[in-house]
Amino acid sequence: MADTKKNILTYAGLKRYEDELAELKLVKRKEVAQKIKEAREQGDLSENAEYDAAKDEQRDIELRIEELEKLLKNAEVVVEDEVELDKISVGCEVKVYDVEYEEEMDFRIVGSTEANSLQNKISNESPVGKALIGKRVGETVVVETQAGEIEYKVLDIKRVS
Repeated sequence: MADTKKNILTYAGLKRYEDELAELKLVKRKEVAQKIKEAREQGDLSENAEYDAAKDEQRDIELRIEELEKLLKNAEVVVEDEVELDKISVGCEVKVYDVEYEEEMDFRIVGSTEANSLQNKISNESPVGKALIGKRVGETVVVETQAGEIEYKVLDIKRVS
């Protein structure tokens, strides 16, 4: 286990996962235990849908707790205030120009666990993220995607506000 993958997180991502873990441990565990207790009191468990649903929910909660604990144990937090802005790295916001579609786009470079394309948060491990990491304003990257090659010119690198 010496080669455990680090989960790169921004401080906001770390806080969100820690809050979720606390909620699961302190609130959801108790709620589901109460549901199981109430379902048991109804008697016959062989055809008790409430009992089965509560046990399924309990299993899901415990799996998520285990997943979050593992994620946080291997977390490496990127402090956005300390991100160098001369080149692209995890924790910064990047403005790029899509050469083919002649449009500007903003991306936030985050660790893979925080990636969310709907919020323009791209993983440092994605093809676009990998291509952009280490680049400077003015440089152009060509990214090989399923849709073909995309060419981006780096316009600006900012701290996430």
